[in-house]
Amino acid sequence: MSQPTSTTDRAASPRRIAALALPALVVLAAEPLYVLVDTAVVGHLGRVPLAAVAVGGTVMTLTVWLGTVVAYGTTGRAARRFGAGDRAAAVAEGVQASWLALGVGVLVVIGMQFGGGALAGALAGGGEVGVAAAEWLRMAAFGAPGLLLAAAGNGWLRGVQDTRRPLAFVVGPNLLSAVLCPVLVYPAGLGLIGSAVANVIAQTLSGALFAAALVAERVALRPRPRVIRQQLVLSRDLLIRGVAFQASFLSATAVAARFGAAAVGAHQIAVQLWFFAALVLDALAIAAQALVGAALGADDGVGARALARRIGRLGAVCGAAFALLAAAGAGVVPTWFSSDSAVREQALVAWPWFVAMLPLAGVVFALDGVLIGAGDIRYLRNLTVVGALGGFLPAIWLAYAFDLGLGGIWAGLMLFIVIRLVALLLRLRSGAWAVTGAVRPESRAGVAA
Repeated sequence: MSQPTSTTDRAASPRRIAALALPALVVLAAEPLYVLVDTAVVGHLGRVPLAAVAVGGTVMTLTVWLGTVVAYGTTGRAARRFGAGDRAAAVAEGVQASWLALGVGVLVVIGMQFGGGALAGALAGGGEVGVAAAEWLRMAAFGAPGLLLAAAGNGWLRGVQDTRRPLAFVVGPNLLSAVLCPVLVYPAGLGLIGSAVANVIAQTLSGALFAAALVAERVALRPRPRVIRQQLVLSRDLLIRGVAFQASFLSATAVAARFGAAAVGAHQIAVQLWFFAALVLDALAIAAQALVGAALGADDGVGARALARRIGRLGAVCGAAFALLAAAGAGVVPTWFSSDSAVREQALVAWPWFVAMLPLAGVVFALDGVLIGAGDIRYLRNLTVVGALGGFLPAIWLAYAFDLGLGGIWAGLMLFIVIRLVALLLRLRSGAWAVTGAVRPESRAGVAA
């Protein structure tokens, strides 16, 4: 048996993984931490404002997922170029991704001004929750261009293994917004809208900082429509995957809303904690994307496979640790977000499912990062669609049909995680994902300059 190369040793080193994962952890945690602060601040305004943020925030999560598509697609492409020794080409991927992000962000703003009210009303089932959610959503949408620019910036900077600047560009604006949110909601008297304004300020400032970083690289900044179109083609599988996720979580919120204001408020608390856990555990996935992409770009398939195994094991350990923390906080954490006893009681219905799935999710998120870094997006797309259509969505609507409450909704999420875990382990074992080269062969036309 041949000995691992030095590149393999570096790629799979725990120190190297930690050097990328820990700063990424802070960056990933900053946005959901702000959302948790926002939920806590708004939650004390009453049931209706909390339910409105639950509905409007779920809609805005669509934009966050668009940002994930941009960031993850850019990281993989930039990492392969960087691993092949061409930093300029890696940064150029970020330039075109940023133009794409800005264009999509403007479309989101326009779309939410005209259609956000109808969408929020449909999800909330009408009434005062729908009206409040629509007002919040129209204001919050103005943060979309900055949010997506920040996602593109995170993508290319992770690809070139620069973790320091994203740390400052994300954490600083979110800390500012966390301070502004309670001030705007209460002393300034803006109420629910104040939380949306604080959100817009953070996202716009963050996007501007990432744009300035591109300018500082002194590369050509003009948009290349042909390359942008090619990036759209390369990202279509991630986009379809994101749509499957969003259809599932939008359905979950819609069903929770039909169980009453207390149920949808509790679902908002639980699902935001779930998103927070997912993004924190995704720190390993971010490290995997950058390191796997670079290893494969440098023709080091042995290193990529060693890294995948190590990342999977670390994901399981981190997920289990998170589960222990969540279990210990079951009687306390829901009280941070609502003083309404009915909301807290409903949150405890979802809690056992939330705790039980975290160790499994740690492995799933880590291996997602491995395959994204390898460019094996088509497999991830198919897996997510099958898991959503065959597991999560049927469970959600069965919960509504048989009046199973939040427990039925969260059982569906558990099924979704189990389906993905089994399929990812099978893919990892096959080794078919570990294709070497500066550009994955099926993507060559999409990244040509």
